[in-house]
Amino acid sequence: MSFFDILLLFSAGFLSSVVNAIAGGGTFLTFGAMTLTGVPAIMANATSSVTQFPGYVTSALAYRTEIREAGREAWILAGLSLVGSLGGALILVSLSNPSFRSLVPWLLLAATIIFAIGPYLRPKKLHAEQPISRFGLVGQFLTSIYGGFFGAGMGIMMLAVLGIAKGGDYHKLNALKNFVAVIIAAVAIIVFSTGGVVAWLPAVIMIPAGALGGYAGVWAARRVPQTVIRAIVVSVGLLLTWYYFAT
Repeated sequence: MSFFDILLLFSAGFLSSVVNAIAGGGTFLTFGAMTLTGVPAIMANATSSVTQFPGYVTSALAYRTEIREAGREAWILAGLSLVGSLGGALILVSLSNPSFRSLVPWLLLAATIIFAIGPYLRPKKLHAEQPISRFGLVGQFLTSIYGGFFGAGMGIMMLAVLGIAKGGDYHKLNALKNFVAVIIAAVAIIVFSTGGVVAWLPAVIMIPAGALGGYAGVWAARRVPQTVIRAIVVSVGLLLTWYYFAT
């Protein structure tokens, strides 16, 4: 691995956490950087789950009071998400790199569209909190399958489903989202690790960079408009989509 590759991976790890702290979408950066350094598509996707995991954990810890208050419902969603993410991760490791490579541009395009319309997916005015509906349970299960398989845009999808199916305070919904994201990412990491599809050297470079980026993201969130960051992430997503369709 060249010095340029190391610098690219470290920068992607750092910037992905900055972007996640402000608007989400950091997976585009880690996935893109790894593929540009020659990491196969399946390994790049799996390793992105590893690099994003610490951020999910710290976010969930910050919402631990709200998660405890959710009680039984949080664990029902966690159970569904465990099964769904396990299925998605197993589907991924069963594919060959050429098969997954052919899906990548379509997955990136879908994730970019989801990210771009994310603000419009979230209800403008949340209705009163209610027990999560059957639609919400089915929606979360399907989202967790997607999260175990490809992860980009997963958080936006979860917030949209929870906002429509459950309602209530946004921070309570975000707490549930962060909690189940930990479950989904943990299951994916276990499956990917045992399946031998994690590129550990890039992961080792990007994880500490992501930790630094998390702190910087708090500073940037107070100064950089979210619309600017969202525009950058969408641009990266579209560039990656074009690149994979063209090559």
